[in-house]
Amino acid sequence: MIVGIAKIFTALSVSFAVGIAIAPILTTFLYKHKMWKKRVRNEALGGGETPIFNKLHKEKEVGTPRMGGIIIWVSVLLTIFIIWLIAKVDPSPATLRLNFLSQNQTWLPLFTLIAASLVGLVDDILQVYDRGGYIAGGLALSKRIFIVLLIGLISACWFYFKLGTSSVAIPFYGSFDLGILFIPFFMTVMLALFSGGVIDGLDGLAGGIMASIFAAYAGIAFAQNQIDLAAFCSAIVGGILAFLWFNIPPARFYMSETGMLGLTATLAVVAFLSNAVMVLPIIAFPLVATTASDIIQFASKKLRNGKKVFLVAPLHHHFEALGWPSYKVTMRFWIIGIVCATVGMIIAIVGNLPVLPLL
Repeated sequence: MIVGIAKIFTALSVSFAVGIAIAPILTTFLYKHKMWKKRVRNEALGGGETPIFNKLHKEKEVGTPRMGGIIIWVSVLLTIFIIWLIAKVDPSPATLRLNFLSQNQTWLPLFTLIAASLVGLVDDILQVYDRGGYIAGGLALSKRIFIVLLIGLISACWFYFKLGTSSVAIPFYGSFDLGILFIPFFMTVMLALFSGGVIDGLDGLAGGIMASIFAAYAGIAFAQNQIDLAAFCSAIVGGILAFLWFNIPPARFYMSETGMLGLTATLAVVAFLSNAVMVLPIIAFPLVATTASDIIQFASKKLRNGKKVFLVAPLHHHFEALGWPSYKVTMRFWIIGIVCATVGMIIAIVGNLPVLPLL
């Protein structure tokens, strides 16, 4: 127990320290090469202009660098490598116990994090240089969806064929076997989480929300004695906190696709590895609400002759349009995110405990 706690907090601390150390280097590079969008988004996903969004974010859209998410996944990668290398050079009981690189718990989420983050990085670069078929440059949405589904397919097949997993745990009920349907279900979850990336729209918002989500899954993994997975989630939290140090208002850079795509894809893998995917809508409720607001807005405009439900979507921009300062929106989302993550973690842990006979 004590060793596990030490491993988890060591991963978090090292990742945070690495992130803080590389941030100035990344900042210098991003500003030197002007790695921000060169034009403001002026068309909504469902069509039509975006006058309210432009009024709120016109200056920030073209003056703040993207790719800040590099800090997160590079911090995690370097943390794993540093701790692994120390254990190899000095294989003492202490260093070996701190190493959390393991085939059954961290290989797949690490691969997913790096692969999806690199795809997001390519998209960010294309948006900076205004190439491609997306609204404001970058990879076309259809291409990004295809890549996310491909990563989901590879991950799902690893679970189904390599790990022999075909069921999900329903709290207070037990396992529910999906059979071969586990694969499309996994891909659907990953795609749904990808859509939650729209929450990356205000200074500090996405970082705070994702930190609470991964902290919750670290707690779930720890309770299930998946110590390496818990340490991996903690390393992600450490990287996010380092990023957040520089992303709170006024943001020095944005997380953008290289951060959100990597985090959302990895979250899907972590949720299934910890067998706690059914509480994901609770733990990640801010992502669910943000995605739902976009879907509702899009459907309303299509089915009600252009009438909108929200002043502007996604949801956090609606509150901005109502007159809330961005920092108030962000902090209240943080509070809701922490509460939801805590409730979901408790349900997952208590709901999966064996039923004990009454005395």
